[in-house]
Amino acid sequence: MVKIAVDLMGGDNAPQEIEKGVLQAVEADEDLEVLLFGLKGAYSGDHPRVEFIEVTEKIESEDDPVRSVRRKKDSSLVRACRAVKDGEADACVSAGNTGALMSAGLFVVGRIKGVERPAIATLLPTTGKSKEGMMLLDMGANADNKPQHLYQFAVMADLYMRENEGRSNPTIGLVNNGSEANKGSELTKETYKLLEDSGLNFIGNFETRDILSGNVDIAVTDGFTGNVILKTIEGTAMSLMGEVKNAFLKNAKNKLAALVLKKDVQSIRDLLDYRHYGGAPLLGLNGHVLKAHGSSDSVAIVSALKQAKRMAESDAITKIKERVGEA
Repeated sequence: MVKIAVDLMGGDNAPQEIEKGVLQAVEADEDLEVLLFGLKGAYSGDHPRVEFIEVTEKIESEDDPVRSVRRKKDSSLVRACRAVKDGEADACVSAGNTGALMSAGLFVVGRIKGVERPAIATLLPTTGKSKEGMMLLDMGANADNKPQHLYQFAVMADLYMRENEGRSNPTIGLVNNGSEANKGSELTKETYKLLEDSGLNFIGNFETRDILSGNVDIAVTDGFTGNVILKTIEGTAMSLMGEVKNAFLKNAKNKLAALVLKKDVQSIRDLLDYRHYGGAPLLGLNGHVLKAHGSSDSVAIVSALKQAKRMAESDAITKIKERVGEA
């Protein structure tokens, strides 16, 4: 049995969609239990494997991350992280304030000894042969990074993909503005040298035009660049699918074509749908913490709980401790 702590109050669609997703997840998986942290009256469900724990505070999306974690100790987000720290839960999930979750991860759960900067990682959809997804990190936990930070990101992502995703020898690319080894900033040039000598399956620089091709399993970059890439992909996907929809509704002939191509269009939409990719693990913490998308609905929460359960059942943190400790 795996027990997951969930922040009921976090996200744009909280608490209704969070509750709905939690109930769907425990109904589908008899080996899953949930500790659900929320304000009084926020939970209306009734399930033997969902324990509702009332809190008195909520961290808002506009709250200052560090200040809110320190001042709102009885908030749903902080209490969910505390459950992991105290061993009451095997992992926690929140769709709330990203900065606050990272702060709670650092101040409450704690950082693995030797890890200089934890990172937010996410699986992006890919159009390659396997369509298994590519991990991109950092997604915004750190705006400024040093070469050693990016090297550790690669090490942690390598172990995560091995232990959680079953990829025996994941390929790693360094996000850059060209494929040549001498291209890029001082940060990427120095990081290139570290990765080249790391013993990891490093294949060199990686250009963002190939971000969805599935050519690598892991793409490493600084937090500022990673966040810009993610938001660009999300915006492009939404705009593209919107234009496709408008084209199919343009006239009667196009509407007929839409009926014929309905399944194919649906498969493309599913490929680009973040809800099926779970959440973003915070790598480098001494416990399993997963950031779900801020706009998560019940479908996304079910996916996030599945991923959190896989994380809790894996040996990734132990492996990271061993590897980073050796570095």
